[in-house]
Amino acid sequence: MSEQDSQNTYVETKSGSSWQLPAIILLALLAVGGLGLAWSNSSKLDATKQAVADQVKAVQTSVQSDMNTLKDRVAVDEKANTDLKGDLKVVTDKLKITQGQLKKSRSEAEQLNSDTTSKITALDTSVHQELATKATSDDVKTVDTRVTQVDTNLNKTINDLNMARSELGTLIARNHDEIDVLRRQGERDYIEFSIAGKNQPQKVGNITLELKSTNEKKNSANMALTIEDKRSEDKNRGINQPLFFYLSGTHQPEEIVINKIGKNQISGYLSIPKASSHPVTAAASNSGR
Repeated sequence: MSEQDSQNTYVETKSGSSWQLPAIILLALLAVGGLGLAWSNSSKLDATKQAVADQVKAVQTSVQSDMNTLKDRVAVDEKANTDLKGDLKVVTDKLKITQGQLKKSRSEAEQLNSDTTSKITALDTSVHQELATKATSDDVKTVDTRVTQVDTNLNKTINDLNMARSELGTLIARNHDEIDVLRRQGERDYIEFSIAGKNQPQKVGNITLELKSTNEKKNSANMALTIEDKRSEDKNRGINQPLFFYLSGTHQPEEIVINKIGKNQISGYLSIPKASSHPVTAAASNSGR
């Protein structure tokens, strides 16, 4: 080979290498850029997947929490329903027992009423027969005579005592003995009281009586009365001067009479009609005994 040919070959070889290297570099850069873009897209895709996974997990957690809450509510409702059924059963059983007891009680009451009626009828018949057998006209006359005698003696005692009458026609007792005479008549109840000390409310029968002051020279007293939760005052009440008042729904008056007045003390009685009287006990001690 000639020197000229060698130079041409070298020139051609050098010329070919000069454009291949940049091409290789360019391809390498493109490959690196492609790899970077692919890595970036892969990272974004992973991030997106992670975000989606987190959202899915959050939704699953929320759904699971809601399901647990719903299960708890269902369990509570089922327990309440079970308890309610149990209570209903207990009530139903008790109601059955109560109805049975009521039926039994009614039956026993009817039987007792029937037995009582029979016994009363038999007793009434027996009493009438005994009276018809034993009672004579002389016995009846004797009883009538005794009743008449007692009534006469009572009227005589009242006349002997010369009791005064109030403007309403009631007899006014002046002491314990006269109160006993009126008590034996049986028309009214008499509750005696004795109050010592001022401003000391004291229960007397169905009222409350309180002494406010006394005037021994004038034989008068000031009192406060509480009747059916209503308080009122009565001033300058003299000895044996009745104070009348009516309770709700009654037509006959009750009556307070002072028989004795001392220094900061009074004694007397409360008179109550039989028709409106109640089982009461005087809180004060009886006077004149």
